[in-house]
Amino acid sequence: MNLKEYPGVSRFYDNRGAIRYRYRRRAVAVYIHGVPGSEQFEEEYQAARDGKRARAGGVGLKAKAGSVNALVVAFYASPEWRNLKASSQASRRRILEKLREKHGDLPVAKMHADYVKRQMIAMAETPMQANRWLQLLRQLLDYAMEDGTIATNPAREPGVKKFKGGGEHTPWPEDEIENFEARWPTGTKERLAFDLFLCTGQRIGDVAKMMRTHIRDGEIRVVQEKTGAELWIPIHPQLGASLAAVPSKGLALLQRQSGQPYTKGGLDNWFRRKREAAGIAPGLSPHGLRKAAGRRLAEADATAHMIKAILGHKSLREVERYTRDADQRRNARAAMAKLTGTQTEPNLSSAADSVSSAEVKRFK
Repeated sequence: MNLKEYPGVSRFYDNRGAIRYRYRRRAVAVYIHGVPGSEQFEEEYQAARDGKRARAGGVGLKAKAGSVNALVVAFYASPEWRNLKASSQASRRRILEKLREKHGDLPVAKMHADYVKRQMIAMAETPMQANRWLQLLRQLLDYAMEDGTIATNPAREPGVKKFKGGGEHTPWPEDEIENFEARWPTGTKERLAFDLFLCTGQRIGDVAKMMRTHIRDGEIRVVQEKTGAELWIPIHPQLGASLAAVPSKGLALLQRQSGQPYTKGGLDNWFRRKREAAGIAPGLSPHGLRKAAGRRLAEADATAHMIKAILGHKSLREVERYTRDADQRRNARAAMAKLTGTQTEPNLSSAADSVSSAEVKRFK
């Protein structure tokens, strides 16, 4: 069992020879019950990190009043936090826990704009991560203003700005897709994970939860964490080949060595290491493969409604960008063909308006 997915947890044998798990933060230790990956373990681990008493009777962590630790613990108990979906809480929790681990004892009142700008650089690998960190810090410090801990929010001062170009995940370019496929051929778990991301177009949390029981009649059923949308996605031939070539003793399509399914964060960490081993450019994430899937569908002349049926977007606004970009390239080529007279003018009809169902068969 790789405990890297659970920072602060160590494994040891008690005096009876049984395996035990312990979460330690400074001078306070909390025993975690259950097996890593189980519902009980996850609940007690998160309770320990939140500074609460776990149901099984762990010792709570005390935070100094006015500190970042105390603020984050209070934020976890706020209505704003409780109203978030579990998937949104998990992604935000990873950011907040990094902040606590590095600056938990820092008085919130001593935070200033220069500190925020320095941490945007120090705590993020990409501009997009830095911008997400800033957005969450603004929310956290807004909460601190409401409870009277601070008078102004340093993360909202005029000099604190988001990085340009950091608002979206970068779609994987075709050459990087080919590089990954060359490094991890069909039959490897790495390629199976890659094909699940690219050939279903789903988010990492949804891929982590995919089970063999979700496959029926050549399709895979997905209930998206973020939107709640229920989708039935036809299995692409390449994905079918990967599924057939990677045997599994359990139900999860992607499993850790223990046989347990990955958590969202665990799958992200594992896949990042495999991307690095393939020499993939930094900043290309699993979500970037979802973007690449949308691009490929648009370039195959899938309509916005067809792409929406695969990716599960609630509105057409995001999906239409894929078809708009594909139309621009198609129309530009046609215009150049007219200018040079080098080929017969192709069909200029919009991909968002007209398409045959057979054209959606391929992603590449």
